[in-house]
Amino acid sequence: MSVGRPRASSREVLAEAACELFLERGFVSTSLSQIASRAGVSRSSFFNYFDSKSDILWAGFDERMRATAAALAAGRGVSQSLTEFADGFTPDGLSLAIVHAAPMGLEEELERERAIRQLRLARLIAPHLDDAVSDPLRSEVFAAAHAAAVFAAVWQWARTGAGTTSLPDLLARSLLTASEGGTTGALA
Repeated sequence: MSVGRPRASSREVLAEAACELFLERGFVSTSLSQIASRAGVSRSSFFNYFDSKSDILWAGFDERMRATAAALAAGRGVSQSLTEFADGFTPDGLSLAIVHAAPMGLEEELERERAIRQLRLARLIAPHLDDAVSDPLRSEVFAAAHAAAVFAAVWQWARTGAGTTSLPDLLARSLLTASEGGTTGALA
């Protein structure tokens, strides 16, 4: 019988080790081997849980995106699916990275990965909007605004103290702003 960390905890142990190393050495200077060593697992075990260093930070968020895609595919509305995105969201590597992006050397990495995921979320949303067929431009803009609202709420939540502020409340405010078209006079 093999002795080692229980499979369920290795993901969290790897994420914790990675965040520690990112704070100590910076994102770019931290290798996968160093993360695995700190976590007490083999380098090859890393790939049982994550595809890249960046995926460590985004694992919880990506799980939520998959759940949102499943909810939309099951016929739940966009508003309900996006609201459920925030339910039970807890502080994780992403919220730590948002707050400590500069010392971790993650500013560009977070911007790039945020842009990629924001576009993916918008693409998930757009086909499920009421006017997706009759007015695809409107659907694309609406979907992009709502995807941006999700990311704005997560970033605000992290910066104001993830776990001490309510992500569902911030997301509700952010989605309302997206639905209203922004602030009055912003484009005047």
